[in-house]
Parts: sequence; structure tokens; C-alpha cells
Amino acid sequence: MKKLLCIAFAIALFGCKNEIKQDYAIITGKIINKQAGDLTINSEDRTIKEKLEVTEDGTFIDTLNTDIKSYVLFDGVNPVFLKIEPGYNLNITYDATNFDKTISITGVGSEINNYLISKRKVEMELSKKSAEFFVLTEDKYKASVLDFKKSQEELLNSTKELPSDFIAKELRNINYGYLSKLNTYERGHQYFTKNQEFKVSEGFLKEVTEVDVNNIEDFEFSSNYKEIVIDHYSAKARELSEKESIAYDLAFIKTVSAIESETIKNTLLFDFVNFNMSYSNDIDAFFKAFTENSTNEKNNKLVSEKYEKLTSLKEGKPSPKFVNYENHSGGKMSLDDLKGKYVYIDVWATWCGPCIQQIPHLQEVEKKYHDKNIEFVSISIDKKNDYEKWKSMVNEKQLGGIQLFADNDWNSAFVQEYQIQGIPKFILIDTKGNIVDSNAPRPSSEKLIELFDKHNL
Repeated sequence: MKKLLCIAFAIALFGCKNEIKQDYAIITGKIINKQAGDLTINSEDRTIKEKLEVTEDGTFIDTLNTDIKSYVLFDGVNPVFLKIEPGYNLNITYDATNFDKTISITGVGSEINNYLISKRKVEMELSKKSAEFFVLTEDKYKASVLDFKKSQEELLNSTKELPSDFIAKELRNINYGYLSKLNTYERGHQYFTKNQEFKVSEGFLKEVTEVDVNNIEDFEFSSNYKEIVIDHYSAKARELSEKESIAYDLAFIKTVSAIESETIKNTLLFDFVNFNMSYSNDIDAFFKAFTENSTNEKNNKLVSEKYEKLTSLKEGKPSPKFVNYENHSGGKMSLDDLKGKYVYIDVWATWCGPCIQQIPHLQEVEKKYHDKNIEFVSISIDKKNDYEKWKSMVNEKQLGGIQLFADNDWNSAFVQEYQIQGIPKFILIDTKGNIVDSNAPRPSSEKLIELFDKHNL
């Protein structure tokens, strides 16, 4: 990404000539009232994360590799989702204290990116209504998401100066979004109605099952299409897991490896392994299955590096340490302060629904083992601007154990060293500070008690 000096030098020598083809994109901009913290540019597939230099008045500039089409500019609070093509030159400005009303993008490629900003605002409003939408009956839910699809099409058609090829692809993407919402209805209805036995009626997903899951162009362009493809192969992997009595993660790799398209196969393999490797119960078999089937050298290198880091988190290895985390009860605490006791760590955040679901189960386990040689430590990775929310939730929910606040949310050294990419995350450490299980069972799982029993707790 750091081509700026080379670009400036080339322009100085040769000037601006039409025959020079720009195979990169440039972003510049200015953030007013920027909050403390880094400004980063991130690829949506998480393979790239780079810090951008920001001047005192909030301006920044960078070049982007257009082999990757989707990026997120992130100031720690406000995400700007960007679509990039060779030759784009985008200028991005906003007031960090009033992001939604001040975000503006100008320059080459701005039409598409401004459309995407408007589209995302509407989608975010819909997401706030998830509870009321998912409790609807099948017919009413389908009618509602169909209406939303039509409103998105109207927004697209009313946006001026969009390239015709983009409009054609985006119309398909909007339809895939509609189908993806149908696909998530069963899970959403189960969650919000608390009825885990609910199943959609026969034929409800007919439109989804008729989708061709081998369309490379749509796979590369549409995140909604990609979700449908992932759900398709996830279902096949679950069937294989049950049929052959193998772990789901290995079944997924085996299922996806049979895909004919190298693009789709390698992308699904990498995305799945990159996120799930740290949760595998057999990391060696998981890594071996990936390397035997992935043909993308860049992906293989990234996964190999991750594998090397994760092997340092095996049972018996010294645990990474947290140092001087704020204790809700007062003062600071480090992992070394707890030597001599087992430590069961819950990495969570106030905004994390699955984390909140585990709280009652964790409280039961804490109660059962309150007189044993074990400490229960919950580490919040909330951002600093949610600090008061964290303090209030600890009080309101009467959270027990040791409640700590991480020093730099997701970027905390402890979180990074444990390769944590999703929460809740549970870890068990022994009395000497060594790892017992870097992917310990959740409090809701009977396997946690089995693990405790194994170590005579």
C-alpha cells in the first residue's frame, strides 16, 4: 500500500500521461473531531490491517491494492465500507462526532461508494428491528423482506451516474440479500421466540435451494451470494459430520474441497480456517486437511503463520499474560497475581449476545466451585467509550468472579496472542500459569465439568 513516494517520484519524472494505467486506488480524506486511537485500513477478509498516519488536522492519504475489492476504513468507532477498482481516487471526509450526517465521499469512484453508504444506512435501520421482524409468521416475514428488497431496488435505480455493469450486478446482489434473509428466518425465529423446535414449512426456502452455487462472478461481487453459498456447504458439512462421525470443522473442509471452482473452494477454505483454527479440538488434523486441499499460495502462507502461533497455545505451554487490567472491584490485576490457582477466563463484551447468554451458566459454575482452588476471571474487550456501560452491566447483572477491563479491546496483547477472533472465548490455565485448554468448553457445556473433574477441581 505504501506506493505514495514511488508515485510522486514517477509523476515528477514523467508527468501525467494518458498511457500510464493506474493499477491501484488512492484514498485521501479528513476526519474532524477524531477520537483517540488508530485509523486503520482493513480488507474485509481480515488478511490486511494497516495503520494510517493522520496529521494533527485529521488528514490522511494511502494507496490500496486493487486485487482486493472491499475495504473498511475504521477510526475505532466509525466504519467506512469501500468498494475499490483500479483508478479510483476517493476523498473521504466526516465529523467523527456526527458520522452518519457528515460522511461524504468525492472523486473517481465516489458514485458507487456513496450509494453503498446510503444503502448501508437503510440496512442498519432494518437490523435494529430484527426482534420484531423475526417473530412474524412466515407469510408476513416474507412479505416484509420482499418490500425491503423493492425499496433497495428503488434506491439503486434512483441513484445517478452508476455504471451499468455495477447496476446489473447490484440488482442480483439485492435479490441474493432477499434470499439470504429467507435463509436466516428459521434461526432468527427460534432465537427471538425462544422456540428451538421451530422449523420453516416445506417450500419456504424453494427460491434459495434453486440458486446456482457455482457462479464465480457473483461470488466475488456479492457478499449476500457468498452467504448463501456458505450456508449451502455448511448444511452439507453437517450431514457429512453426522454420517461419518467426524468433527464438523474437518467435515466442512472435506465438503468444500470437492468444489470444482478453485476461486470458490480456496476462498471458503481460507475464510473458514482463518476464523476457526483457534477453536479446533485437533489443530494438527485441521491444518493438515487445509494444506492438502488449498491451492492458493498466499492463503497457505497466512494459515501456516497462524498455525505456528497457535501451536504455542497447546496444553502445557506458558500462557500469554494480561498485565494491569482494571478490576471492577478496584485496583489493577495481572495474570501473575493468580498463580497458585487454576484460572478460568471468559473473554466477552457487553454488546455480544452469545456472551450474555452464557452469564447465567457461568454464575452457576462459579457457585458450584466457589470453595475450590480456581478463580473465574471475565475480561471485557469493550471499547473505551463503552467503559461506563461495562461498569453498569457488571452491577446490574451482579456478575461474580473477577471482572476486568482489557487495556485495548480487540487489539489488547492478550487477545492478539491468543488469536481470538470471536467471542465468547473461554480459556483454562493451571496453577503454574500454563495452558490447560486455550479453547475451553463454555459454562453451558457439560464438558466443562468433565474438564474440571479431570484436573481434580
